[in-house]
Amino acid sequence: MTLVVVGIGADGLPGLAESARAELDRCDVLFGSRRQLDLVPDGRATKVPWPSPLLPALDGLLHEHDGRRIGVLASGDPLLSGIGTTLVRRLGADRVRVLPTVSSATLARARLGWSAEETEVLSAVARDPHRVLRAIAASRRVLVLSSDATTPGLVAAILTDAGYGPSALTVLEELGSPVERRLDGTARDWAHTDVAPLNVLAVESAGRTPPPLLAGLADDEFDHDGQLTKRDVRASSLARLAPAPGELLWDVGAGAGSIAIEWSRTHPANRAIAVESHPERAARIGRNAQRLGVPDLRVVTAKAPGALAELTRPDAVFVGGGVSVPGVLTACWAALRAGGRLVANGVTLDAEQALARAYAEYGGELTRMSVEHAAPLGGLTGWTPARTVTQWSVSKQ
Repeated sequence: MTLVVVGIGADGLPGLAESARAELDRCDVLFGSRRQLDLVPDGRATKVPWPSPLLPALDGLLHEHDGRRIGVLASGDPLLSGIGTTLVRRLGADRVRVLPTVSSATLARARLGWSAEETEVLSAVARDPHRVLRAIAASRRVLVLSSDATTPGLVAAILTDAGYGPSALTVLEELGSPVERRLDGTARDWAHTDVAPLNVLAVESAGRTPPPLLAGLADDEFDHDGQLTKRDVRASSLARLAPAPGELLWDVGAGAGSIAIEWSRTHPANRAIAVESHPERAARIGRNAQRLGVPDLRVVTAKAPGALAELTRPDAVFVGGGVSVPGVLTACWAALRAGGRLVANGVTLDAEQALARAYAEYGGELTRMSVEHAAPLGGLTGWTPARTVTQWSVSKQ
């Protein structure tokens, strides 16, 4: 099976190159959204709207039409948060031919005069729009590919609640079509209710200074009950975990989820699973992740090591709680991919003994960290020590 994926604009076929039109004319079946299919005149091809939800039905749909010449309609650039990416991952690049046209993100930047280098692009299509909060930490200018007419209002409320109320918002509707329209306002005063479903939202952030993407956010950025890997130790732990784009982290005994959240914030493709046995803490992790712009973080409310058996194998593992629980470190090490990194911290004698045994068996690096902070002492200033942390870090060969 070979598929041709054709990117079309809001004006449909008139904006396509002749070669792309010829490819569509040769197709036996066309897949696409109802809006996209309506842009193509009826012809020899059978039009098949995408089912909802799409991904669970995709393999069966392709199998049903196996042997026929299949065309797929996509928006603009099919590899920009589009169906083209999904199909290439499923079938391989040698079985999917992609014919892009100008993407909505490119058109939006052209209307606004924003360069590609200074603009972050994210998709809110079938995704939590809280992702915008991470994006504005990476770039002051953000383009949001809206899910529907409600996305601009949702993003405006999210930005206002997070302290970015003065941010300038611009909605660009039906880009590239004869009815293209622009709406402007600020997040805190957003009042447009007649937004077209097909739109791109531009955000130029203002208000509070976004929390940085570098490791070591201030402790008060996280809601917690005391079960939190503190800032200096967290920065050390993340440096040794060494997140790379697209990698998966397990945060075991996650507490407030600070390690998993900061891991996820380092790159939009990073993934994390936070394992926490206390339901209240697990719920708090979800709220922290949403507020810091990584709402896709997965939270598993269960105890380790039992909870780890069904999880996707990780590229890195952090153990912040339950270090001394029998089987936890062993299970984490066994699950870790080759080349993966494991970091475990402990503050009790039991945890320190478990880490010393793991160090003796697997090698790596064993470190003790003592951090002191200046604080009032009577009428003067003195040093207040935090609990000493023993940290074991190791790479799996």
